[in-house]
Amino acid sequence: MMPIAFRRLALPVLLLLSVTAIVFASASGSVNLSLDQWLHALTHPASEPGELVWRLRLPRAVAAWTVGALLSLAGCLMQVLLRNPLADPYILGVSGGAAFATLLGMTIGIASALIPLAALVGAAVSMLLVFGLARGEGPWSSTRLLLTGVVTAAGWAALISLVLALGSDSSLRGMLFWLMGDLGYATAPTWSLLTLAGVLLVCLGAARSLNVLAMGETTARLLGEPTHRLLWMVYLLASILTAAAVSIAGNVGFVGLIVPHMMRLLMGSDHRALIPAATLFGGFFLVLSDTLARTVLAPRQLPVGVITALLGVPLFLLLLNRAKVQQ
Repeated sequence: MMPIAFRRLALPVLLLLSVTAIVFASASGSVNLSLDQWLHALTHPASEPGELVWRLRLPRAVAAWTVGALLSLAGCLMQVLLRNPLADPYILGVSGGAAFATLLGMTIGIASALIPLAALVGAAVSMLLVFGLARGEGPWSSTRLLLTGVVTAAGWAALISLVLALGSDSSLRGMLFWLMGDLGYATAPTWSLLTLAGVLLVCLGAARSLNVLAMGETTARLLGEPTHRLLWMVYLLASILTAAAVSIAGNVGFVGLIVPHMMRLLMGSDHRALIPAATLFGGFFLVLSDTLARTVLAPRQLPVGVITALLGVPLFLLLLNRAKVQQ
C-alpha cells in the first residue's frame, strides 16, 4: 500500500493519466498527429484532421475509457458482493445474457442503433433469472448466488454457441470480434457516461457500508447495516454497469478483475478511495489497450479483448503469486 501522502495525490494523477491517454489515443493511428496538429484538429472540426479526430478517434477513445471505468467499478462491487478479491463482472452471467441478446439481434438484422438496447434487455433477463433462482426458499447466501450465476452463464454460453452455429458466414466474423471485445464501431456513449456517473455517486455515498459489508455479513449485521437490501443493491448496480459495458464493446476480459485488485494493493481497502481510483485507472487502462489494438498491426485492427487478455494474464499470475508469498 502507498504511503498516505502518495495516496492523496493518486486520484489527481489518475485523472491526469486518463485525460493524457484520451489525447494520445485520438492523436495515434495509421496517421499520427503531432500535438500542434491535434490542437488544430480540435479547434477546426471541419478540416480533414478535425473530422478524423472528432468523428472517429475521440468518440472511440471516450467509449474505451467509459467501458474500462464501467468494468472496473463493477469489479469492485462484485468483489464486495462475493467477498473474493478475484471475482470479476462477468462471473454471474449478466454478460452472457447481454451477449446472447446482441448476437441474436445481429442474426435477425436489427438496426445497429438498437444493439445496445438488445444487450440491456438480455442483461435484465439474466439478472432477473439469477435473482429468482438464487433467492429460492432458503436463506440467501453468496455461495448460492455464485453457483446460480455460474450455471446461468453456462446456459447462455450454450445459446451463444447455437447462434454462432446457425448464423450466416458473412456475419460470423463481426460476431466473433464482438465476443472478443471490440470497439471498432463504438461511438461516444452519452447514456453510458450518465449511467457511470449515477452509479459512481451511489457507490461513493454507500462506501462506508461497502467497507463494513466486505468484512462479512455477520459483522455488517451486528453493526446495524441492512445486509439483505445492501447485497441486492450491490448486485443490481454491478449488473447495470456490466450490461452497459457489454452493450458498447462486447466481452472485454480481465479489466474488471485486475484493475480493482491492483488498486486495492496500492490504495488499500477503503472504498472511499478504492472506487474512484479503480474507475479512473480502468478507463486509462482500456484506452491504452485499445490504442495498442488499433496501432500494433496497423492498418489491421485487433479486438481490444485480445490485448487486455495478453496484458491481464501475466498481471493476474503476478498478483496471484504475490498473494501466495504474503500468506
